[in-house]
Amino acid sequence: MENVSHFLSLITFVPLLGALIILFINRECLETLRWVTLVTMLTDFVLSLFIYFGFDPSVGSMQFVENYPWVKEWGISYKLGVDGISLFLVLLTTFLGPILVLASWKDITARVKEFMICLLFLQVGMIGVFVSLDLFLFYVFWEIMLIPMYLLIGVWGNPARRLYAAIKFVLYTIVGSLLMLVGILVLYFMAGKSTGVYTFDLLKLYDYAVPLQAQFWLFLAFFLAFAIKVPMFPFHTWLPDAHTEAPTVGSVVLAAVLLKMGTYGFIRFAIPLFPNAAIDAVWWVCLLAVIGIIYGAWVAMVQEDVKRLVAFSSVSHLGFVMLGMFALNSQGVQGSIIQMINHGLSTGALFLIVGMVYERRHTRLISEFGGLSKVMPLFAVFFMIFTLSSIGLPGLNGFIGEFLILLGSFKVQALTWYAVFACSGVIFAAVYMLWMFQRVMFGEVTNPKNLNLKDIDAREVAVLVPILIFVVWIGVYPNTFLRPMEPSVKNFIQHVEKKRDAVIALEKTGTQTLPNPERISLVYSVTDSVPRNEN
Repeated sequence: MENVSHFLSLITFVPLLGALIILFINRECLETLRWVTLVTMLTDFVLSLFIYFGFDPSVGSMQFVENYPWVKEWGISYKLGVDGISLFLVLLTTFLGPILVLASWKDITARVKEFMICLLFLQVGMIGVFVSLDLFLFYVFWEIMLIPMYLLIGVWGNPARRLYAAIKFVLYTIVGSLLMLVGILVLYFMAGKSTGVYTFDLLKLYDYAVPLQAQFWLFLAFFLAFAIKVPMFPFHTWLPDAHTEAPTVGSVVLAAVLLKMGTYGFIRFAIPLFPNAAIDAVWWVCLLAVIGIIYGAWVAMVQEDVKRLVAFSSVSHLGFVMLGMFALNSQGVQGSIIQMINHGLSTGALFLIVGMVYERRHTRLISEFGGLSKVMPLFAVFFMIFTLSSIGLPGLNGFIGEFLILLGSFKVQALTWYAVFACSGVIFAAVYMLWMFQRVMFGEVTNPKNLNLKDIDAREVAVLVPILIFVVWIGVYPNTFLRPMEPSVKNFIQHVEKKRDAVIALEKTGTQTLPNPERISLVYSVTDSVPRNEN
């Protein structure tokens, strides 16, 4: 019996319930709107903790699965589930929800009702992407998040260029989405024609051996959609504009969660569905990743806007994520997943930090600051810790992800030189982040406008402290996060290797359905009940 709980549906749609409640609240009741949104996000986070504590870390299969027919004649189902790969991405999304509301408490003063509704709808789309096990359902959630994110940038962003940034974001994303939709439909009809069963069920499609020639084109369609979302070099140009023009909350959502939808797409869909094409593409995907690591760092060095500098740092950091993922070994993939979480925490916190300064000075130019540590000492402490986290200081979260990624890359002989060049990205990150920090925080206060700046208040401390706790926790004791994902990562690697060999063997026989003894989807089976760890 698969329908063991409805926790995933609750986590996914509680924000929608909150949005419906807000519809009936007077737009003049600003505090009520904010408190309802905050309570909704907190409720969502608490519900997600049930998933974490009920998750069996020794099992690599899908857990908390819900599966109901939706459009039965077309093979569309409402199917949700989580494993060790998606668990912490869901938790990251729900964890940041209340923080985003607190961060926007004073920042957003116009159209507060509409803003909160957009934020809640965005939460629905992001969680839905990470829990969907049906390709049609996944695509629906993938597109749902596009509209509220467009509105966040276009309505509440920087008035000077917000429409340009919003339209650019939508155009890039929708081009990739349409290519992915074509790939999904082609896969659907190919698998249906071959097996006689037309379905969008991801776990069933794992059984289908896509012919080698078709794999290249289908992988390319999925690759472009996910690479734009990551974003990988050279598909990254929408990101700095979107980050710079978006409000603080929009930048945090982009960095912390939306970019992870691209990297998650590779590990959940593109690689396991088309393993032969993915393995053949390792050299050029890793080449683009390393170029992104170095290019993002170099461009970040010359930025005059703090927010734009942090935006380009994302291009560099996510290059590491892609490099580790395509190493296709346990250390590399685990490092890739933990680095997704690390980047969400560290870079999200840096955008919050920049937003706090912007609220006080209404400028983000590095040249406008200097000596802020003298007038904002508590702010300086948080800023320094998150800066060191971003550059991968041992003892903080960034080090764990980068170490595992480089370790996994060095273990693959073909990727040795890629890893060597990627190491330079760590050095460059220290250069641009510490140089920026030195210019903003140290020295004399040369600008009289900075003399009377207030240090961060209790609300802002409440925003940053939860992130700080996890930054240190992951850095000091990463096993809390690595252990639950390890079985799923091993199953992912085993799936890719077995299916790759099976596809090659089946090409010789002219069939595309994997025989029962080799059913690769057994690796991704679902549990019959919600397991509990007896220990």
